[in-house]
Amino acid sequence: MTTAELTGTLVDELRWRGLIHNTTEGAEDVLAREKVTAYIGFDPSADSLHVGHLVPIMVLVHLQRYGHHPIALAGGGTGMIGDPGGKTKERPLLSEEELAHNLEGIKRQLSQFLKFEGVPNPARLLNNADWLTKLNLIGFLRDIGKHFTVNYMIAKDSVRMRLESEEGISFTEFSYMLLQAYDFLRLYQDYGCTFQMGGSDQWGNITAGVELIRKVADGKAHAVTVPLVTSSSGVKFGKTVAGAVWLDPRRTSPFRFYQFWINTPDADVITYLKYFTLLDRETIAALEHAVATEPHRRAAQIRLAEEVTRMVHGESGLQAAQAATEVLFGDRDLAGLSADDLLDIFAEVPSTTLDAAALRGEGMSLVDLVAQTGLESSKAQARRLIESGGLSLNNRRVDDTAARVTLADAIEGRVLVLRKGKKSYHLIRV
Repeated sequence: MTTAELTGTLVDELRWRGLIHNTTEGAEDVLAREKVTAYIGFDPSADSLHVGHLVPIMVLVHLQRYGHHPIALAGGGTGMIGDPGGKTKERPLLSEEELAHNLEGIKRQLSQFLKFEGVPNPARLLNNADWLTKLNLIGFLRDIGKHFTVNYMIAKDSVRMRLESEEGISFTEFSYMLLQAYDFLRLYQDYGCTFQMGGSDQWGNITAGVELIRKVADGKAHAVTVPLVTSSSGVKFGKTVAGAVWLDPRRTSPFRFYQFWINTPDADVITYLKYFTLLDRETIAALEHAVATEPHRRAAQIRLAEEVTRMVHGESGLQAAQAATEVLFGDRDLAGLSADDLLDIFAEVPSTTLDAAALRGEGMSLVDLVAQTGLESSKAQARRLIESGGLSLNNRRVDDTAARVTLADAIEGRVLVLRKGKKSYHLIRV
């Protein structure tokens, strides 16, 4: 990612980027004058993080850049319980094997953003299962539970909303707040961690930890929350027709990941550049000007897609995404792309399944193929399309009405791509 020389303090940076939603009293002053240890928790409900996790990840990145000590806490223990916040009903509980698998995936992804060695302030990756699974119930209730009244707990938004719902809240999830507060206490005692950060919906859980540290250790700790990201139209960030946008390329290909950012509306793109990249103020200001004066060029969206895709998938992933984009929206030859690549690129265009037998030997007439797929309504229309130079097979123009299509033309013997004009595609699965 492109970075600039650091100026000001961490608070200045987070404020300018819009990454502070709420703080406890005095938190910003401490961040401005001291190097602190701060943590953010990550839920291991899947073996990959998604773009909704990028805001807290970027906060950890900024912490480390400004010399603070970041801790990424994987919720291997709390993941067995489930956080009621933002949920209308209780989630299925994961097995230890599922959690172990998910944690491995999350560890690999966080390593792409944070430096765990080779710097004066290396990041730490911890798992709260290391202490939560060893708790004794009676001891925990006596030493921790006594510091929380039920009145205090049900006043928190995440609990109150569930209490008012038809589903209600189980005692299991009700105890989540105590466990997260205990996490903060353990990190305070074991690592000198005085800050917990998280989404604005976590304010109640985080401040519970601040209170526990005050009562048990007579210590001073702070809470900082970041905004929950929604689009300008009010849609939850990261949700698409196809579902969540994952950081794992096996779940969301680099091409689809890149396209997600390219499709950012003008109204959101500058905010996202501040949230999800390390581009400096001058660069983002220039891109903001470009949005205002030449929105059709989509310079800000392209830069956003480049920066975030490179950060998540590396230079090779970015190049693959750009190549796939050129195939879909340009005249790039399909050479070098696999059948699976093409199935991903053209997943949302009309498609036809064709028996391989039809393409064996001399194959079938291109005119017949175009008419059969419905790309043109008749063979006569198909001939006129080919004669006018308006048809491409695998992004290569074909102007011979006598041309035939054989199995050798299919990519890996599995995929053919017809294109009418510049943008009308039809995928043929052999």
